[in-house]
Amino acid sequence: MRVNAIVAGVAMTRFGKHLDKSLKQLGGEPVLGAAKDAGVELSDIEAAYVGNCAAGTVTGQESIRGQVILSSIGLGKIPIINIENACGSSSTALNQACMMVSAGYYDVVLAVGVEKLFHENKAVTYAAFSGAVDVEERDEMMAAITAGGPEGSGAKRSMFADFYGVMARDHMERYGSTPEHFAMVSAKNSFHGSMNPNAQFPNEMTVEEVLAQPVIVEPLTRPMICPVADGGAAAVIVSERKARELGIEHPVRVVSSVVHSYYDHPADAEENVSSLCVDEAYYEAGVSPEDLDVVELHDSSAPCEILVYESLHLCPPGESVKLLEDGETRLGGRIPVNTSGGLLRKGHPVGATGISQIVELTQQLQGRAGKRQVAGARVALAHNGGGTIRGEVAAMNINILMR
Repeated sequence: MRVNAIVAGVAMTRFGKHLDKSLKQLGGEPVLGAAKDAGVELSDIEAAYVGNCAAGTVTGQESIRGQVILSSIGLGKIPIINIENACGSSSTALNQACMMVSAGYYDVVLAVGVEKLFHENKAVTYAAFSGAVDVEERDEMMAAITAGGPEGSGAKRSMFADFYGVMARDHMERYGSTPEHFAMVSAKNSFHGSMNPNAQFPNEMTVEEVLAQPVIVEPLTRPMICPVADGGAAAVIVSERKARELGIEHPVRVVSSVVHSYYDHPADAEENVSSLCVDEAYYEAGVSPEDLDVVELHDSSAPCEILVYESLHLCPPGESVKLLEDGETRLGGRIPVNTSGGLLRKGHPVGATGISQIVELTQQLQGRAGKRQVAGARVALAHNGGGTIRGEVAAMNINILMR
């Protein structure tokens, strides 16, 4: 479906460890901020899509998460739809909001992402990730990837850290990449994150400092794997008619919003869920990779970012490391990636991550990104995938925005 929706307002909390804040506070605060940014009242909102992944495990709040969060700020009565789609929960919420506006059902729709992951018992936090795979295949899968025993996996660290270790080692063997290359990603994103007041870790790190940190899973040190976080983000999506009524002078349009899910296919097939989403998004938006000015992508680990360069066609096959080495994905380069600091530095409150990408890209396209502003940015892409089935992403989301 052709998307015709406008981002009227955005807001987010600072991501981090917020043991003193409830799920209601983390979700309500950015909603109020996004409504103010859009110039609308809560009473103008006709429907809301709320992305959350782990509240049931971490806080015990199941079933009516969106209703509980939004009623705490006086927003109710309207349709409130709860969406759980792993790391792509709020990206999917955005997709649904945009679809409903594009179809003409609503003029003003709210898309929210919120997550409270920190818990006094770390095992509870890590348990929240253990269901983002096919649980009937989990034990066999973990035995294969931990190679030497799963000690600590799922208890002292997220089980996904072991996936990232395999990913890194495979990339090193196939392309000749090194731990230094992974450290370059973390250092780059720390530079970007040092200019983002909402980043969980705003300190800049050198490659040497990244390499000197403790190894979590060989060869990845702590800054090469994204941290868990608490936080919320929200976006108000409106129709063209409503945008004119609000007097939005420099509208940011969502010109493509694509969601696809894992499907069985031969291991050597040219098409997979990621390539399907990427190609469809470029086609729907009528743009090519060369048209992109800024990208926010799912850097749940440093090797993930390097791999996604290629899957987004930012470089020819096999040249992701060169793109990084040449500084092309750093501010000032040809295609700045993760100007927010990415998941590695901004943090990863799973259900809020997708909308936080939209916050960053909207501000970039409107020239509101401060010291990390990409000059003249007009076309932006958000890549966000979550969950794993048989070694492949379970839910993939691509959104393309244009000024």
